[in-house]
Order: sequence, then C-alpha cells, then structure tokens
Amino acid sequence: MITNRTYTVEPWRVRETALNLDLLAQSESVFALSNGHVGWRGNLDEGEPHGLPGSYLNGVYELHPLPYAEAGYGYPESGQTVINVTNGKLLRLLVDDEPFDLRYGRLGRHERTLDLRRGVLERTCEWTSPAGTTVRVRSTRLVSLTQRAIAAVEYEVEPVDTRTRVVIQSELVANESLPSSDGDPRAAQALQSPLEPEEDLAMGSRLRLVHRTRRSGLRVAVAADHVVDAPGEITTSSESNTDVSRLTITSVLDPGQRLRVQKTVAHGWSGARSRPAMSDQVEAALAAAAHGGWDGLVAEQRDYLDDFWARADVEVHGDEEIQQAVRFALFHVLQAGARAEQRAIPAKGLTGSGYDGHAFWDTEMFVLPLLTYTAPKAVAEALRWRQATLPAARDRATQLGLRGAAFPWRTIDGSEGSAYWPAGTAAFHVAADIAHAAVRYTAATGDLDFERETALELLVETARLWRSLGHHDHHGVFHIDGITGPDEYSAVVDDNTYTNLMARANLLAAADVCERHPEEATGLGVDEEESAAWRDAAEAVHIPYNEEIGVHEQHAGFTRHQRWDFANTGADQYPLMLHFPYFDVYRKQVVKQSDLVLAMYTCGSWFDAHCDDDQMAANFAYYEPLTVRDSSLSACCQAVVAAQTGHLRLAYDYATEAALMDLADLEHNTRDGLHIASLAGTWMALVAGFGGTRRDGDSLRFTPRLPEKFSRLAFRLQFRGRCLQVEIGPDRASYSLLGGPPLTIHHHGSEVRVDGAEPVTLGISAPKWRPTPEQPPHRRPGVTERPVPSDG
Repeated sequence: MITNRTYTVEPWRVRETALNLDLLAQSESVFALSNGHVGWRGNLDEGEPHGLPGSYLNGVYELHPLPYAEAGYGYPESGQTVINVTNGKLLRLLVDDEPFDLRYGRLGRHERTLDLRRGVLERTCEWTSPAGTTVRVRSTRLVSLTQRAIAAVEYEVEPVDTRTRVVIQSELVANESLPSSDGDPRAAQALQSPLEPEEDLAMGSRLRLVHRTRRSGLRVAVAADHVVDAPGEITTSSESNTDVSRLTITSVLDPGQRLRVQKTVAHGWSGARSRPAMSDQVEAALAAAAHGGWDGLVAEQRDYLDDFWARADVEVHGDEEIQQAVRFALFHVLQAGARAEQRAIPAKGLTGSGYDGHAFWDTEMFVLPLLTYTAPKAVAEALRWRQATLPAARDRATQLGLRGAAFPWRTIDGSEGSAYWPAGTAAFHVAADIAHAAVRYTAATGDLDFERETALELLVETARLWRSLGHHDHHGVFHIDGITGPDEYSAVVDDNTYTNLMARANLLAAADVCERHPEEATGLGVDEEESAAWRDAAEAVHIPYNEEIGVHEQHAGFTRHQRWDFANTGADQYPLMLHFPYFDVYRKQVVKQSDLVLAMYTCGSWFDAHCDDDQMAANFAYYEPLTVRDSSLSACCQAVVAAQTGHLRLAYDYATEAALMDLADLEHNTRDGLHIASLAGTWMALVAGFGGTRRDGDSLRFTPRLPEKFSRLAFRLQFRGRCLQVEIGPDRASYSLLGGPPLTIHHHGSEVRVDGAEPVTLGISAPKWRPTPEQPPHRRPGVTERPVPSDG
C-alpha cells in the first residue's frame, strides 16, 4: 500500500512540489528527457546535489572484462556498460560569491513539472543564501524530438529583495564522479573516467569537448552555444581544459531584473568518424538549431507531441492516477524510441544506467507493441537495428554449434553481455520475440518493403536457429530442450511452453514469408526442403500438459516439482534472487514472472484453437499462487489475462501496479532509471486487458470489459493506414474511424464494419463468474487502496 506520493496527480503533468533529497535519484529518473538518441537525467541544473549524474548517447558504451570463477567454452569475454558522457546540462550559479546549493541556506519554494503535452521539464525555486540574499530561479529544459542531436535549457535568475551580483558558469564536463554500485545485479557497473580527451575548445559563447572511450574506441563530441540576455552590463569569459569547457557570465541585477541564458547543446558519436569530422558534426547541429532559436525548439516540440497525442492518447475516466500514469508511460516510451534510429531501445531507455544500459527481449515483446500502434516508424528502426546485428548473432550461433542467428539476451552493440549463461545464453526465446515483433509490425502497417528487406532475413535466420536447436523424437514430436524461458526462476528446462509456441509461430511465419518473396528467399539460400522442414517442426512442436490436474505446464515436468515454501518466506525476502541460491529456486514451483500466462496472451490464436475459456481460466488460476512478480514485467501480463478470464478487479490491481511502478517506486530501484517495459505494460494492461484488443492476422478483434473503478476507457490505434478510436463504457463500446478507409473488425466474436460516417456502438457481454485465484503471501497486488495526494 502506498502511504504517500512524491508527485501530484494531474492529467497532463507530473509535478514535484518540494525537494526531498532522499528521493532525488528517483526524481532524476522520472524527470529524465530523451529522444532515443540523447538522454538527460533530471539532475538539478546546477549539478549538485545529485543522486546519479546522467547524460547518455544511445549506443555509446565501454567494455569491461566479465569475471568467471572458472573459464568455459562459449562464455562471453567482455561486458558492455553504458557510460555517462559529457554533461552539457550544467549551469552553476553563484549569488554574491556564494554557490547556489540547496543543501545550504533556506529553500523557500522548489517545484519541478514534467509537461507531457509540451515535452519540457520546468523548474521554479526561491532560495535564500546563508548570507540572506534571496533569488528566484526558473529553468525550462528539453531534449528535442525533431532535431536529433539537440538538447537545450533556458535558465533565468532574478533577485528578490536586494541588488545582487550573479555569476552563471555554463559548463561541459566529462568523466564526472559516479556513485559506486550497491551490489544489486540490476544496477550498473561503475566505470570511472572512461573518456580519454582529444579536443577542448572555449571561444566566445561556444564550448566543445571531444573524447574517445578507452576500450570500445567510440568518439564522443559535445558542443554548446549560448544566448545571454540581461538589462545591464554583462561580462563573459571562457576557458577549457581536457575535461571541462566553461563559459562564465557575470551581471549585477536589481530586484525584479532577470539574467537569462539560453544554452543549446549538440551531441554526436561515432566508432569510425575522425575527430575533425565529429567536431564539424556537432557544430553543424548547433547551427541548425540556431536557425529557429529557443522559441523554435519549443514550438517544434509541441507540434511533434500534438501529433503524437492525436493518434496515441488513452483516456481513463474514474481513476485520475491511472490517467496520469498511462500518459506518463506513453510519453517515456515515445522518448525511448522516437529517434533511436537503428539503435537499441534499452530496458531503462536513456533515463539511467540500470542493467548497464542493455536492451533485452522485453523491447520486442512489451515496448514495440505500444509503438507499433502509436509510432510505427520507431518500430521499423528498432528492428533494422536487430537486422544490423545479424552478423554477431550468426557468429554466436556458430560458436554454440547451431545454425541461423542466436541473438543476445542482453546487449548494447549486438554481442552477448551476460556472464550468467543459464539466464543469458540459454534464453533463446529472444529470437522468436524478434520474429514476433517483425510479423506484428508488418501485419499492423502493411509495409511490404520492410517485410521483404528486413523481416524476411530476421525470420529466416531465427527459423534456422529453432530447426537446429530442436529435435524430433522417435514419435516425430519436436522438442526444444535445455533452454530458459522468460521466467528466470526456471532455468535450463525442456520444452518451455512459451518458447515452443513462439518458436512454432516463428517457423510458420518464416515459411509463409518465403512463399510471398521467393526470389529474396532464394537469395538467402532457402529452398523448398528447408521451408517444409520448418513447417514440419512447427506442427509437431510439443506443448506440455498435465492431464491429471488439467493445466498446461510452464515447461515439461514443472508441475511435479516441489512447491516453494511460501509460508516460511518473509515479506522482506523478496525478490527471491537476492535472498536465496538459484539452485533452490530452479528446482521448485515458484515463478518470477509467469511465462505460461504471457504465452496465453502472445500466442492466443493457438490457445483459442486448442482450449476453451475454462481451460484458460484453469491455467491462470494454477499459476497465480506461484507467481511472486519479482520482475516488473509480470503485473501487466497478469492484468491482461486476468481481464480475459473475467477477474476484472484483480486485473485492475495488476494494471495499477504496472502503472505506478516508477511513479511510486514500487521496486525501490527507480533511482537507476525507469522500467520502460513496465511503462509500456501500462498501455498493454489497458488496451489489451480491458480493451480486449488482439491482432488476428491482418485484422483486429476486441473483447472489451471495464473494471468497476472505470466509467470510461478510450484509446486510439494506428492500423494499416487507419486511425481507429475505441471508446468503452460499463455496458457498451463504440468504434470510430478518425482517418483512413473502412475497416472490418470483430467485437465479442461478431464481425463489424467501421467507416468514417458514424461510430458503431455495440453491447458488452458480461464475463462468466469464477472464484478469484489466490496469490503468494505478501505478494498480492496491494496498491489500489491508496490515498489521493493533495495538489500542493
């Protein structure tokens, strides 16, 4: 249960009305700004105090040796860690020679607001120095969604009651000191001074630093320019050295007068371009940004987001916190992928260094579904990045004695970054997740060029992996043994149901796409015999089922394992992975995240063909008491299937947990960055859960039902050139086309044609009543009975 909230509840803003230094790192993540290429954590403008300094460029990392107690064939040799690149946010302030530091003096007011419509972070504070001088500081910060290399700050200082000398030091700083790791495996490696200097410049209002990483050999260039405005005389000076480039601005102000600095920062990196080329690149980016100036950047940001919200907004009536949370989620997921442009979308986006900045399978299975139906261009770019990493994936498969492509479980550059092979190397399901995302994008957009140029190769190479990884037994049944599914508490198992069903879909999709594009398939070496072998394996794949208790098994033999001793597991012993040996966890019936439940959602067409509603409900009820949700990816999946099986109140509880994962810091690690997949899962819980939205081939079907807390849910989907709006009430749902040609959909099993004339309104059938399944002790979703915070 949440006993307090850090942020006020507003439909289009996230606002912090007081500065709590104990929660500073969490707020730095919540207030982070990014465009998928550049990421700035929400650090205070002055740099200190801070929880975790953070300025990131997508794809910039340093290598470090992976430690092993014993060497083993096929172990990855180097890990990759995202690094804190040159910090361009800094605007240090001196008030009559005293540093503006909120830990000293008296802070009269401090408010920060993330404006989700305008895409800016605004700050207002009033501070009295130890000597008694009071100033007001206002700042507005953005990372441009339209100019990929650009971030900018407008910073303003105003004396309140006396004539004051004000000094602003605008800086670029490399190799900032970072806090040490706390030992949590979800946190990042702390790499000190990863950047070697190559160039520094300070000339007039211009600053520039160029560095190169020591091991990975990536060159990073950051440059800044300034526009300064004040009513009286202004004095400026500039200086630079290897790791600091600084512009100092001095003015004397009377009460009510303001010194304003508009700072524009350009970022670039490359593993191949020369130092002069990188310097020229960031200088050109600054010149382009100067064309429209600060006001132009702000206007472009609003226009970009107006267009996004017009096609992507989700409206929730009846729960103001969920309304705020889903817009917060949409905004941050958009930021994570908008301008990634053939780079990965990391698990934390560019909001922090958690998980070392790595991308995982959850990008394809949680983040890309949201973007497919709201910002599909970002999905194509993310999958083209996967295609670009195929050479490394093929090499990894060869090393493992397999055909095709073995994509890494965690990575930045495409090589495997996990030293723990049961969770890393053995998690082959990532291949099918990538294939699934490519099929989903093509079906939702009709982009046949993408299918031919990108999806085909991804599908072929992943199908080859499954055909070589699995085998037919003497009965002709196809098995995939010795792998790890999404549930990392069940490692190195045989016939994981999620993996087998996803591999089945992967194999069939590969055969189908080769039929549609025979010439390109031939160019990849595919012949009729290979394609037929894929279909044979898919149709013969084994799906474990326990006849005695009547449920599908998470993996072969799972239901005969000893159950975890939940009665003697205390509330303070979660997550289990930090308190118990993996050996004990692996051999028990306990689930970190239910991949059988996830399979019922992602592979719903197979379950529809082989199971009735009672079977789905039985599966869900069996795994609920075993699932401890030690992963932030679990609650949203459970919300979807809980809604599907008629447990609407439980679905609401899970949806709320997913929605508040970061705003309420439910896992106590938001300090390391936001949980981008869980944020995307908020959208999934609402749209796929209560909206009952499923893709059925090249069409959509809906089985909407609302929980009691909601009086209305509305969302918009981009699908095959249309913009479809769905509005759901307690007993009726309406479908409207906001753009595009007529569309045929299914509502509770009935075919419906929607055109642009009038909304189609239909009744909602009530779900069958079933007893609500239990959860493990201490692990019930318990965030719904929560006080509503005041607006002040």
